[in-house]
Amino acid sequence: MSYPTRTIALLCELLHTPAAPDPRPIQRLHNEMFEGGQPPYAGFQVSPLGPVLSNPVATPGGVSQVAFLADRIQFREERGGLTHEAFAAQVREIAERAAPLRGLPVYSAQQIILRSLVNPRTTPDTRTFLKERVFGFGDRLDGLGRSPQLVGLRLGLGPDEGEENAFGLRIESYNPDPRSLYIEVQGTFGPATAGGEGLAVVEENVLRTYEFLVDRVLPFIARFERREDGIGNGPADGE
Repeated sequence: MSYPTRTIALLCELLHTPAAPDPRPIQRLHNEMFEGGQPPYAGFQVSPLGPVLSNPVATPGGVSQVAFLADRIQFREERGGLTHEAFAAQVREIAERAAPLRGLPVYSAQQIILRSLVNPRTTPDTRTFLKERVFGFGDRLDGLGRSPQLVGLRLGLGPDEGEENAFGLRIESYNPDPRSLYIEVQGTFGPATAGGEGLAVVEENVLRTYEFLVDRVLPFIARFERREDGIGNGPADGE
């Protein structure tokens, strides 16, 4: 069983040695991208925390920006139209261009957060889906004396042998729309060296995090999609 995902946020942070934010290299970067045609960000401004490149977003609550802070470069694409592939390529381009301008020989770590919504097919309310199908609570929550308005699961998936990265996972009901299941995957990765093809890994890490969502998390959820008559207590039909 597969689900069409609705990505609502793509976030990435590239950590580096702390340094006072200087807007001049970033303004130079902005000018270079404009001269090259089709720049990924239209606007440049200086915030109290550091320079920011941004795009206007028509969707309420939408954000499209990259902020150059004292100890990290912070990418945010929320409620916009950018695909995860385009976001990954954009992260790499900015990381490669910014490193020599800011004198950064290495990014010490990379953190990626993907937030998506999916709709389970067997239960219209995701609170019920999680309580009954995933956790099997039955009436045990009645002892709390209150009806839970949010139900969820949080896991920390550390690196197994042979792996160097970790994943964090949240699966929750979604208050703005009870039919939607909120999924957040956080990928944490090690250092990436600037220069040559060294920063290709920052693009690959975004793609790896999205693949974990699609190839691991969604099939995990699908295992709890059972027929209403109770038949099929194993993997969902068609898995």
